[in-house]
Amino acid sequence: MASRPGILTDWPWKPLGSFKYMILAPWVVHSSYSVLVKDKSERDISTSLIFPFLIWRMLHNQIWITFSRYRTAKGNTRIVDKGIEFDQVDRERDWDDQILFNGLLYYLACYTLPGASRLPLWRTDGVLIAILLHAGPVEFLYYWLHRALHHHYLYSRYHSHHHSSVVTEPITSVIHPFAEHISYFLLFAIPLLTLVFTRTSSVAAMVGYVTYIDVMNNMGHCNFEIVPKWLFDVFPPLKYLMYTPSFHSLHHTQFRTNYSLFMPFYDYIYGTMDKASDELHESALKRKEETPDVVHLTHLTTPESIYHLRLGFAYLASKPYMSKWYLWLMWPVTVWSMVLTWVYGRTFIVERNRFGKLMLQTWAIPKYSSQFFLQWQKVPINRMIEEAILDADRKGIKVLSLGLLNQGEELNIYGGLYVRRYPKLNVKIVDGSSLAAAVVLNSIPKGTTQVLLRGKLTKVAYGIAFTLCQQGVQVATMHEDDYVKLKKSFNSPETNLVLAKSYNQTIWLVGDGLTEEEQVNAPKGTIFIPYSQFPPKKYRKDCSYHCTPAMQIPSSVENIHSCEDWLPRRVMSAWRIAGIVHSLEGWTEHECGYTMHNIDKVWKSTLQHGFKPLTVPVQEIAHY
Repeated sequence: MASRPGILTDWPWKPLGSFKYMILAPWVVHSSYSVLVKDKSERDISTSLIFPFLIWRMLHNQIWITFSRYRTAKGNTRIVDKGIEFDQVDRERDWDDQILFNGLLYYLACYTLPGASRLPLWRTDGVLIAILLHAGPVEFLYYWLHRALHHHYLYSRYHSHHHSSVVTEPITSVIHPFAEHISYFLLFAIPLLTLVFTRTSSVAAMVGYVTYIDVMNNMGHCNFEIVPKWLFDVFPPLKYLMYTPSFHSLHHTQFRTNYSLFMPFYDYIYGTMDKASDELHESALKRKEETPDVVHLTHLTTPESIYHLRLGFAYLASKPYMSKWYLWLMWPVTVWSMVLTWVYGRTFIVERNRFGKLMLQTWAIPKYSSQFFLQWQKVPINRMIEEAILDADRKGIKVLSLGLLNQGEELNIYGGLYVRRYPKLNVKIVDGSSLAAAVVLNSIPKGTTQVLLRGKLTKVAYGIAFTLCQQGVQVATMHEDDYVKLKKSFNSPETNLVLAKSYNQTIWLVGDGLTEEEQVNAPKGTIFIPYSQFPPKKYRKDCSYHCTPAMQIPSSVENIHSCEDWLPRRVMSAWRIAGIVHSLEGWTEHECGYTMHNIDKVWKSTLQHGFKPLTVPVQEIAHY
């Protein structure tokens, strides 16, 4: 929102929320009906192409968003070395409003203006006219309109909304108040309406011109340089006819320079060209790929989780993961993404963050949770994890933490398999078990005298059970096999470990495998505290569910604008935090296999670095 919002700031369909797409329904139905039902001589193919073109524009913009986020995470040719936060994602969530607005006006023009419908596929004269009109009147008028928008009156009421994003993403280009979009549409309509009135329009000219605007808008707002310097060396006049991402980035950081739309020609003429433009362009191109200090290795969970990644849909990624019904409508894209991950077959960078001087990255294995339970997939998954570890070692990365199922006991013995194979690894492998156990132990309400341990026994579960017994808390289990395994692991008589015969405990420490039947038998008001990487399925409304082991991160951690799986905003899993703390403390040993750090020591170190236990009420977390 602008600092002093003016009239026509909000879009007219804002009250409709997610139902805003219905405003196109009558037009889409009518144009489709005319193609399917009317006689061939009466069909208007060009009008029926409007809706597919709008879909293409959305897909085109999403491709730019994904590509830009991937490149800025890698670091090479990045321009502004800052991050974005959740407020920017929230502000830019409705980037498709301008596509809906344009679509309505396209339909209106086709049904009211002579010469706007029944267009041929190509007309050379129309294409040339569109090019000349854009290079002349459109660029000239935009330059002066843009300068006017930077006048304090219009800037405070409208254009400051766009400039709230100092570090731009491709879609920042269309984040403006409604009134500002009206002025832009009138400007870009000059070539389109001229073609209509002169009867020289064609599908190629209309689609090509709007696509050109989208390409240049998205490219100019990328926070990485994509235009090679040799292009201007080969054809010097091109620098006056095409801007670069670094050219427009200076406008967002300096505000009073580089006003041009796509052609810097008028900035040269009127003396508003930023003198640092060429230098920034060259320095950005020379910037190398970033080498982080700490890498967190995760993986995809469900097929739909691809949309919740930072590289997917930005707004979905900014919220805790929940299955959305409308994502089922995208099953063709989902299937295609699954094929792509299978073909690509190697880790990819998902996210980058900064914590003081510490550089952080998250890498993802292109495998889904269900694949980790398939026997024939274990070898290729282990190979991918191993390659990621060796790649991190070659790059000089200090710590690599294993997230989710990448550290399964049956898969790789909590990461110990790789240390056995490569005993001279410089990168430290961290499974985060000690911090996960510490988070669970400190989530148990004070004064608790008895807990029930349920679910699959893991390294974390053994550590929690042993610590609780040492503290005088009675640990009960319902299954004799679990009781025997726990008792053997203690290597000493332990009277606080008991085999329970009834479900009368109100504090349950749960792992994978907790069944619906067991939850039904729990007393009313039971608190379920997971020690596993995945949260249990919630069957009880009269009970409380903690989230999986996690903590709030310090405010100094930068570039946090996506949620880690199902966790709330600015919350990280214990397994991810463990790798960061390991690096901050400079610990030189691995934490993997069947070894664990001192739980109390790890907990105190984590708190000292600014990480905090979750303060969100248990009942609120249970909704995520």
